[in-house]
Amino acid sequence: MATPLHSSLDITQPAPVALFVSDIHLNPTLPLTTAAFLDFLRQHAPKASMLFILGDLFEYWIGDDDIGDPYHQRIVETLRELKNSGTDIYFIAGNRDFLISDKFAKVTGAEILQEPYLLQAAGHKIVLCHGDAQCTDDTDYMVFRQQVRHAQWQNNFLALPLEQRKSMVQGMRASSQAEQQKKSMHIMDVNQDAIARLVRSAGADLVIHGHTHRPAEHIGDNYRRLVLPDWDYDSANPRGGWLELYDDGKLIPCTLDQSSIL
Repeated sequence: MATPLHSSLDITQPAPVALFVSDIHLNPTLPLTTAAFLDFLRQHAPKASMLFILGDLFEYWIGDDDIGDPYHQRIVETLRELKNSGTDIYFIAGNRDFLISDKFAKVTGAEILQEPYLLQAAGHKIVLCHGDAQCTDDTDYMVFRQQVRHAQWQNNFLALPLEQRKSMVQGMRASSQAEQQKKSMHIMDVNQDAIARLVRSAGADLVIHGHTHRPAEHIGDNYRRLVLPDWDYDSANPRGGWLELYDDGKLIPCTLDQSSIL
């Protein structure tokens, strides 16, 4: 049984140990979403010792050689400010930004983690992942994922001119969106057996992931699974948020005060 995640920042809580966020899908066509995330980085993230970004930070990322784009520079500089303030930043690749690499890590101060990553903190053993690798019922996507995560494919793609890469990615996105219209929500969700295997192999009691855009708490056999929300403050129904982990093991879902980003 899935329980929707709804909450707001509890100002009576002490400083959190870690924050978890994913699926912001930053791009210049979403100015309010961009402003919301920058506000999160400046006002909320500095309170925590660690920030974990669990993929799809950007709508798409065509390579670290595009880091000089003025829009990307805004994000990069704000992440660096956060790192310089004392918050450690960790990044797990999503299905949109798996080409983020060493240059991005160097200029932002973020550490790139390989998924699944086991975090031991606040009395929990937490498996962190983006979530797309566990959508095993979507066989077409799994074939595509294996292709684009292959080193040779990535090397060939990154050797192309920037503008050609942008055009290719935009075409792939349009095709993907058309294909998604034909698929059921069940197929595009994580597979429960895949999640259970992940938990058993890590000896974890908690899984945190994004990707599905279906924020909820799921109860499994001796573990919980928390799904992070996607962000879109430019839509008619604004949404977004993150999870905060405290020393006592408590996890609190939080959302932004929208009036602060308008």
